[in-house]
Amino acid sequence: MNSGKQVALAILALLIAVLSVRMWFGIRSQPQLAASPDVYKTVDALFTAVTAHDEQRLAVCEKRLEGYRAAADLPEPAWKRLKGVIAIAHGGDWEKAAHRLYEFMQGQKRKAVAAKPRSRQTAMNAR
Repeated sequence: MNSGKQVALAILALLIAVLSVRMWFGIRSQPQLAASPDVYKTVDALFTAVTAHDEQRLAVCEKRLEGYRAAADLPEPAWKRLKGVIAIAHGGDWEKAAHRLYEFMQGQKRKAVAAKPRSRQTAMNAR
């Protein structure tokens, strides 16, 4: 084999390896949040703080999330992911933090809360 073919094969192998790693990380599921409306609202507020580049709101969201973690309302894997996003934002890379948080939020499989059945009683048929 000549050196041109060897280089081409090496580049192809490297490309395949990089794409495989990228796919593995892309397919890997995000850690899930607990089914708590307060936690979801706080993560949404975190996204607002990150996209607004607001250090004060970021700190408030971080404190709330730490409280949810302490109360076991925020699973440890989800906390670690959110803490990483917060650290990136504190470091000043707001765009990267927003992108990571958006991916995290998109990966949530929020379970629907069953709605309470509506009463059929009205003022007209009240007993």
